[in-house]
Amino acid sequence: MRQAPPHLLRAMFDAAVASALPDRCVPQHLPPPPRGRTVVVGAGKASAAMARAMEAHWPGDLSGLVVTRYGHAVPCERIEIVEASHPVPDAAGEQAASRILDLMRGLTPEDLVVALISGGGSSLLSLPARGLTLADKQAVNRALLRSGAHIGEMNCVRKHLSAIKGGRLAAAAHPAPIVTLVMSDVPNDDPSVIASGPTIPDATTFADARAVFAKYGITEPAAALRHLEAGADETPKPGDARLAGARTVMIATPQMSLEAAAAIARDAGITPMILGDAIEGEAREVGRVMAGIARQVARRGQPGPTPLVLLSGGETTVTVRGGGRGGRNVEFLLSLAVELDGLPGAFALAADTDGIDGAEEVAGAIATPDTLARAEAIGVSAKARLADNDGHGFFEALGDQVVTGPTLTNVNDFRAILVTGAA
Repeated sequence: MRQAPPHLLRAMFDAAVASALPDRCVPQHLPPPPRGRTVVVGAGKASAAMARAMEAHWPGDLSGLVVTRYGHAVPCERIEIVEASHPVPDAAGEQAASRILDLMRGLTPEDLVVALISGGGSSLLSLPARGLTLADKQAVNRALLRSGAHIGEMNCVRKHLSAIKGGRLAAAAHPAPIVTLVMSDVPNDDPSVIASGPTIPDATTFADARAVFAKYGITEPAAALRHLEAGADETPKPGDARLAGARTVMIATPQMSLEAAAAIARDAGITPMILGDAIEGEAREVGRVMAGIARQVARRGQPGPTPLVLLSGGETTVTVRGGGRGGRNVEFLLSLAVELDGLPGAFALAADTDGIDGAEEVAGAIATPDTLARAEAIGVSAKARLADNDGHGFFEALGDQVVTGPTLTNVNDFRAILVTGAA
């Protein structure tokens, strides 16, 4: 092993991110230009960088608007970039979503809409359904984020409280064809879940959304409950004629990024094992499971003479019951560290490929065999911080956070556990 384990883990994470950068992924998937106009719309943490990549490689005229998270804008010449709030929507996102819907008016079959969609787009396309306000949607988002609901459940609700999600954007573009370029940040790469599927037929129903509210005991705001109970104006379903001209292309996925990290491991003489790109569940429980796998690897001495790295992706959840700030990657990592309890030769990194773990401007953190001992030496209890959902505070105190700033891509969480077998 030519690099120190923490540096090698960071190199794997950087490779995972680089493999999904829009400049690399967008150009090869662009559709042919139409006879008429090309209108570009989009939403997500990577949408501005996707727009810039499209501008640089598009042979004809184009115009449009995309909305991205504050701090994630990049300069474009022909496509307008708007910044808005994530994960809780704001007025800027509401206005941008309304303007995007307006751009769909008057299109013809000779025109083309290109939708640039990435993770985070659901909060950024925050156009409430008729009878609802932005404040209603903000309250629902906050409740869902704290409930422990998984991303599919969240987006089912969001689609049924929206005027643009769940295929409604594509329906508004009809009769113009629409090509959606998608960067996946969800387990199983389901395009109907990514950014709440604004251009994808929606198989979920108002009844499904009501069931999510009931499951997590969400009773406010009253207007949202009334809207779900009324069940009017259902989302476009598979087979809807208005979406017959819609085509979706998956241009970057978590599995692709894990494979890029695996290549870095092999070059360093490390055996990579990809456990899965769609792992879900409570972050601390996933941490416990992964610790058990790492202990087994260490106990058996790995399958061969070389160290081994366990790679995984997906999107876990954190049910925030304590006073901490949550963050699924740091909660996973803190749980893992507690369970490993200083296991010699075990190092780990967990981070979000978009550079933001939860609502923090921190991607994640790194854990080493001496993490718990160093914390104890400065009076910080790992178990107490885990009970308080304060992984961010724990790793901040140790100086072990992974801070990237906006990466301008988003292919979900990245986890790597390196077992060297050395004390």
